[in-house]
Amino acid sequence: MDTYCWIYSTFTIPNRLVGRVGKDMVQPGVAPHVEGQDEVKYHKYYQWVCFVLFFQAILFYVPRYLWKTWEGGRVKMLVLDLNCPVVGEDCKQDRKKLLVDYFYTNLHTQNFYAFRFFICEVLNFINVVGQIYFMDFFLDGEFSTYGRDVVRFTEMEPEEREDPMARVFPKVTKCTFHKYGPSGTVQKFDGLCVLPLNIVNEKIYVFLWFWFVILSILSAISLVYRAAVVAGPRVRLYLLRARSRLAPQDQVEAVARKLQIGDWFVLYQLGKNIDPLIYKELMGELAEKFEGKDTV
Repeated sequence: MDTYCWIYSTFTIPNRLVGRVGKDMVQPGVAPHVEGQDEVKYHKYYQWVCFVLFFQAILFYVPRYLWKTWEGGRVKMLVLDLNCPVVGEDCKQDRKKLLVDYFYTNLHTQNFYAFRFFICEVLNFINVVGQIYFMDFFLDGEFSTYGRDVVRFTEMEPEEREDPMARVFPKVTKCTFHKYGPSGTVQKFDGLCVLPLNIVNEKIYVFLWFWFVILSILSAISLVYRAAVVAGPRVRLYLLRARSRLAPQDQVEAVARKLQIGDWFVLYQLGKNIDPLIYKELMGELAEKFEGKDTV
């Protein structure tokens, strides 16, 4: 009977979740019920939790995989080991010249590269919000308020509170089993089924609720920041100044005036990976190079 109840579905009685265990009920949601009158809630999703979590992990990896494919190691190639402060002077000059020539030659041709990164950021936001709705569907509409209900549950009086973890992931459930009796009559057995796996599942989904809420907020803030960067040339100038704080402001402004969003994005990413002193020299050489390119 245990095997049968695990393979098929178990159920609880939602209106028997509140009460004293051992007097009003056996366990939360486990009590006598009248068929056709008391609501019965079936639980099947505990069998699929590991597969769903694996599927969600794949979905979270998709934007990263797309970016790694589209990016193709461009920034790593452009860094040219200039992230190390100890570089030979001749080697440093040659590599800086290569970078300056690269930006001069490829000016205004890197917008598509930047927008593919922005697309991945949008996919991250869509992914986390979509997965919140997906898990809400998977848990029969319980996930959207699950974490909030758990926090509220800890603040209520023991006699009045309804454990949301016991409601969504019950550890003890009811199960109905039918079999033939000695005379060939169908007999009905109403038994209990213990689901120890739900002790782990309930904690996993409490963590996921808070983690997904945090991720969705951070992703939304990131999109607002990215929209400001795309729409505001002055925002890009301020960010470039902050990244190249050792370089004179007039040089930074001279470079920023020549850059479109793709050029700015690549140059800003380089600033994260190149030694600050070398980046300062690179900005100065770029400013000198762009001074002679008035038609850009």
